[in-house]
Amino acid sequence: MRLTVAAAISHGRVFRRLGLGPESRIHLLRNLLTALVRHERIEATWARVDEMRGYAEKEKDLIPKLFQVLAPRYQGQNGGYTRMLQIPNRNEQDRAKMAVIEFKGNCLPPLPLPRRDSNFTLLNQLLQGLRQDQERCVHASNTPQTTGL
Repeated sequence: MRLTVAAAISHGRVFRRLGLGPESRIHLLRNLLTALVRHERIEATWARVDEMRGYAEKEKDLIPKLFQVLAPRYQGQNGGYTRMLQIPNRNEQDRAKMAVIEFKGNCLPPLPLPRRDSNFTLLNQLLQGLRQDQERCVHASNTPQTTGL
């Protein structure tokens, strides 16, 4: 199958459609950003958080908190003010992919970083099998052989 240029064309769609229309999308992003600045950590669907992340660095709402609390905290930083972590999907409702976005260095307790169980990766499984085979060979060569004489 050949790849075509048509597969890479976005047809003018630059951003996700999050609501009922462009005005609804703007209101949704504004409310999410306001909540992020006010609480410094919010939980939403992955698509909403990912779309909002670009705007979080430019938000000028809640002026006193921005200039008195957040600005001194990030005075020496040139970017990367937010952290986005994936959390488990919603089970009861629509199984939406969920995420948490927060400002770095907030006073809230840190979220546990997800750790992958690396024992089940293909490379580690192959290495574990190799070690077991080597242990069997060493064990077999150390065991005295009895002959039937």
